[in-house]
Amino acid sequence: MRRRLRALVAGLIALPLALAVAPSAHAADPTGMTSGFYVDPDSSAKRWAAANPGDGRASAINSAIANTPMARWFGSWSGSIGTATGAYAGAADARDKLPLLVAYNIYNRDYCGGHSAGGASSASAYATWIAQFAGGIANRPAVVLLEPDSLGDYGCMTQAQITERQGMLSGALGQFARQAPNTWVYLDAGNPGWASAATMAQRLNDAGLRQAHGFSLNISNYFTTAENTAYGNAVNSALSARYGYTKPFVVDTSRNGNGSNGQWCNPSGRRIGTPTRLGGGAEMLLWIKTPGESDGNCGVGAGSTAGQFLPEVAYKMIYGY
Repeated sequence: MRRRLRALVAGLIALPLALAVAPSAHAADPTGMTSGFYVDPDSSAKRWAAANPGDGRASAINSAIANTPMARWFGSWSGSIGTATGAYAGAADARDKLPLLVAYNIYNRDYCGGHSAGGASSASAYATWIAQFAGGIANRPAVVLLEPDSLGDYGCMTQAQITERQGMLSGALGQFARQAPNTWVYLDAGNPGWASAATMAQRLNDAGLRQAHGFSLNISNYFTTAENTAYGNAVNSALSARYGYTKPFVVDTSRNGNGSNGQWCNPSGRRIGTPTRLGGGAEMLLWIKTPGESDGNCGVGAGSTAGQFLPEVAYKMIYGY
C-alpha cells in the first residue's frame, strides 16, 4: 500500500493537469504497486514444517518450499469467500506484497478427470461466489489464476455444458474488471500436452480472454518452462492470426524442474522448479501448486486426497528423486 500511494502521487505530479485522470480498469500493474510477492504464512508446507520441527525433513522443506511465494487456492472449503479473499489480499497489502490467488470452484469442476471433482452447486451459485471473490479483493493489488483445468478437457462434455462453462468464465472475468481493477487475472489454458495451440486459442477466446490480463499454463503439471514458453507463443500466434490479439502468459514452475515423464498424477522423480519471479520467457514464472501437495489418489500419492500435503513427496521433490 505505501509503495502504491507513493507511485500514485509521483505519477499525478508528473502528469499535465489535463491528463491526470483515472486509468482504465486494466491499466494498473500490480507488480509495480508492490515490493515483491507475498509468502503465504499459512501454506500447507509452512504448517507442516512448523508442526514437525524435529523431523529430519523439516529444515529442507521449510527453506526450499515453505518460504517461497506460492498461490493460495480458494474453493468451497474457504468459508465466506469475500471475507477469505479480502483477508488474504489485505494481509499481503499490509506488507506491501503481491498475493497470488487461485479461484477453483467452477460448477462441474474436473468433470472429465474426476480426481478434483466438486465445485459450486450450479452455474448461478458460481456466479455469486466469484462475484464475492472479486469483491473481497476490491482495489488491492493481486494476481488471480482463474479456474485451473477448466478449458483443458471438453472430451466428455456436451456442447450445452461447454457453452455454460464459457459463460461462467466470461462472467467471472467481467466481475474482476468491475470490482478488482488492480488485479491481473489469468484465464487458465492447461498445458502443452493437453490441447493443440489452435484449439486452446479458440477455447480461450470463446471463454472471454479479451477481458483477462492473460492466460496461465502448466498449473499442477510438470512440463518444462521452455516447453510452456513455446506453447504459449504458439497460442498467441493462433490468437493473433484468428482473432487479432495476443495476451501475456504465466507458467507454473513449482514442480517442473525435471520436466514431465508423461504422467500428470503424482509421478515419481519430479523436482521443484524456478521460484516465483518476473520474466523467464513468460510474463511471470509462478509457484501455483505447492510442491508436496497431492494430485489425488494415484502415483507416489496413492492413498491420499487431492491437495493433501505429503512431506516425503515434498522432500524428494527438493532433490529430484
